Amino acid sequence: MDRFSFLNAAHLQFFDDLYQQYLENPDVIEPSWRAFFQGFDFANEFIGASGGEEKIAVIEKAINDSADLIHIKKEFKVIQLIHDYRQRGHLFTETNPVRARRKYSPTLDIENYGLRQEDLSKHFEAARELGYSSARSLSDIIRHLRNVYCRSIGVEFMYIRDVERRKWIIDRLNINENLPNFTADEKKYILTKLTEAVAFEAFLNTKFVGQKRFSIEGAESLIPALDMAITHAANLGVREVVMGMAHRGRLNVLSNIFGKTQRDIFSEFEGKEYEDEDFDGDVKYHLGYSTTRVLDSGTQIKMTLSPNPSHLEAVNAVVEGIARARIDYGHEGNASKVLPILIHGDAAIAAQGIVYEVIQMETLEGYRTGGTIHFVINNQVGFTTNYLDARSSTYCTDVAKVILAPVFHVNGDDTEAVVHVAKFATEYRQRFLRDIFIDLLCYRKYGHNEGDEPKFTQPLLYKIIAKHPNPRDIYMKKLKEEGLVDEEFLKQIDANFKAILEMKYDESKKIEKNKITPFLQDDWKDFKKAVLKDFFPSPKTGVSRENLLKVAKALTTLPPDKKFFNKLVRLVEDRRKMVEERNALDWGMAELMAYGTLLLDGIPVRISGEDVERGTFSHRHAVILVEDSEEEIIQLNHIQPGQARFEIYNSPLSEYGVLGFDYGYALARPHHLVIWEAQFGDFANGAQIIIDQFISAAEDKWAVQNGLVMYLPHGYEGQGAEHSSARLERFLQLSAQFNMIVCNLTTPAQLFHMLRRQLAWPFRKPVVLMSPKSLLRHPRVISTLEDLEQGTFMEVIDDPIASKNKEQIKKVVFVSGKLYYELLEERERENHFETALVRIEQLYPLDEDTIYSILQSYSNAEKIVWAQEEPANMGAHWFIRMHLDIPNLQVVCPSASASPASGSHQAAVALQRRIIKKVFSI
Repeated sequence: MDRFSFLNAAHLQFFDDLYQQYLENPDVIEPSWRAFFQGFDFANEFIGASGGEEKIAVIEKAINDSADLIHIKKEFKVIQLIHDYRQRGHLFTETNPVRARRKYSPTLDIENYGLRQEDLSKHFEAARELGYSSARSLSDIIRHLRNVYCRSIGVEFMYIRDVERRKWIIDRLNINENLPNFTADEKKYILTKLTEAVAFEAFLNTKFVGQKRFSIEGAESLIPALDMAITHAANLGVREVVMGMAHRGRLNVLSNIFGKTQRDIFSEFEGKEYEDEDFDGDVKYHLGYSTTRVLDSGTQIKMTLSPNPSHLEAVNAVVEGIARARIDYGHEGNASKVLPILIHGDAAIAAQGIVYEVIQMETLEGYRTGGTIHFVINNQVGFTTNYLDARSSTYCTDVAKVILAPVFHVNGDDTEAVVHVAKFATEYRQRFLRDIFIDLLCYRKYGHNEGDEPKFTQPLLYKIIAKHPNPRDIYMKKLKEEGLVDEEFLKQIDANFKAILEMKYDESKKIEKNKITPFLQDDWKDFKKAVLKDFFPSPKTGVSRENLLKVAKALTTLPPDKKFFNKLVRLVEDRRKMVEERNALDWGMAELMAYGTLLLDGIPVRISGEDVERGTFSHRHAVILVEDSEEEIIQLNHIQPGQARFEIYNSPLSEYGVLGFDYGYALARPHHLVIWEAQFGDFANGAQIIIDQFISAAEDKWAVQNGLVMYLPHGYEGQGAEHSSARLERFLQLSAQFNMIVCNLTTPAQLFHMLRRQLAWPFRKPVVLMSPKSLLRHPRVISTLEDLEQGTFMEVIDDPIASKNKEQIKKVVFVSGKLYYELLEERERENHFETALVRIEQLYPLDEDTIYSILQSYSNAEKIVWAQEEPANMGAHWFIRMHLDIPNLQVVCPSASASPASGSHQAAVALQRRIIKKVFSI
């Protein structure tokens, strides 16, 4: 290891400043430093400017040989001591309110640095490193360092590679020795917020004995800290706060930060029915809320708390998506106007992979939100699991080091320190637009919930907690000792808040049925709740020929002054021929035409996912690159002046985090088309929590609509188990109460109209599309301009050939997706024209009336078949049987299988052939 490694950039600047002063006037420099620089100059003359190790050896020898320079050696040791306090001081803090710190070695004792007790009174120029204007005694330096780095606040930041950020933190910490410095009025306000936090929980505990509330007790200092962060952020230019948190402390945050009336919270504890009988709702500590808060300064700040499921960290990605949507379209891309805040639990942040996925998005072009403030409610225990069994890392927040984010560890009992850190974090975020973490060391007063017995698994810890005063009592005692408050003041704020709670409790008794107020209601005020009649028939979504040609022109024109890859030039030329010569658009062209026409309608489009810019199957090419510069060209953004914006982003190799992000984006922008594409359909497996907890259930739980579209490539083409199935059966199993749309389409025009329908409906539903692979370039999978101009989406497509002579049809086969074309080819090859092939394009909601009408029109049909390529325990056959009353319906499909498909291409082809043959042999 380099023995001079402690001479980092900050120290070298200090030496350079001194050296420049020495060069100008040696007499103004302290004698020992003057002697040092004389030796340095001698070394330069003796060895030369490039002397390297030899130069150091000469300097060391000069220092060792001269009694006048012994002090210089100690200056270096003090510099090392300062460096180590900055780097390791967090290991020796007073941050744990109920447990002793673990022991680490070596300690920061001066003896470990070659310094002695008699050195404590000596003055060292190294003190300038701490912001002093002149030398200070070693005892003063150590006192300063302990105050900054080893009291109630521990700081990790020296791993940050950006010198500017690191220096800013150092300078900011040196102010007032990193100790809180609040005015008397501010301290009284902090006490008031603490009182609200404590009294609210005590009131709930009295009125709703034994009910789960996941109280904040033990971490009450979070409330004044959040309040300070939001207020200070507003003073620094923030106009919106988007927050996500799990259930611990959520009710307290809703009441005392967001201002949700306690009347409604108390009424929710009563478990009353909802006004909307079709609404199932969710537990009270999962609900979201939106409000506008007016600060004392008159500044307004919008505040949103996202609803969340019990998957503790799942909401992180959703919050970031909401924040990004607000930044993009509410504040013209100015991230400093929107502040995301995420509140984690210690066990969850250390263990949940979604945390890593989300923080890796911090600076990515398609996902950055200008930095997030992360609060960790560190109870030091999970459900029953001790922190030593919950992680291998030293701290629960060590994931922050992945993005080199600073971490502040703070004692939850020292409320002023917690509020001080919250203010610091806000300033850092606004200054650098980067993430920062606050590890709030506290405890959980009860077990996992108020009915749980924690002593079963944590007997020693909970003996301590049982006797431990809460943060409010600790702070109240401190202010009384300072003479800032007296018993009368304390009684008054207690009485005032308790009176409010009693009044709100009485009001809650008068509420007959609960009503869930949707969060983000201002964004969703123009949308209705859908009922069955709203789905059928689909609205008109055709586009004028003029606009179609305008979009096609943009998509088939390359800048003439730039050089492009030859294959790309041919692809663009082929798209021109599709429109101008063949009038036959393939899947990729129709997809881009849908986006372009929406852009002309003023509707922005966002697509995100793994390799979506080109497309996994090289069919999209929404972004094209100049060959010799890699300049990106997005043709869809050059259709006409004033059009809406098209954005498409290759995502990190993440499904869970990115799908959650795009879901959140769509949540905040209902007037946009937002799409997430899986590279292969099975990749949705990695995002299953978002699908189960948000996409399929959010409207029923939280009265929240969402218009996100999911592309999941699906189709049995011999690509093995992982790349055949998007697990259609799972989405159909989740389908109920018109919660989402599930489609398996067969024509480019159907895709075109489905996408446009998504924005034409007066409501929003998530769409799950079994997106094709082989059909992307299938010669029969084409649509005309007339199909786009005059058509509309068809939930069910009757057989265009069989329908011309229905009386001769003996068999009706219902099918979905690419299997239709394989059956079509077999019918033509073997002349099975007594069979009609009817495509069900939209599986949910199922257009039962149209299906029955088509079926009745084939009056001579003796056999009714559902055919699918998925195994018998998968696919849609069970769903079709459940919803359609067709007594003699026969199913043709592969036998049940543990795996979605064969790993052998030959076996897969043979199996597919057997299915096709069987359809016609029945």
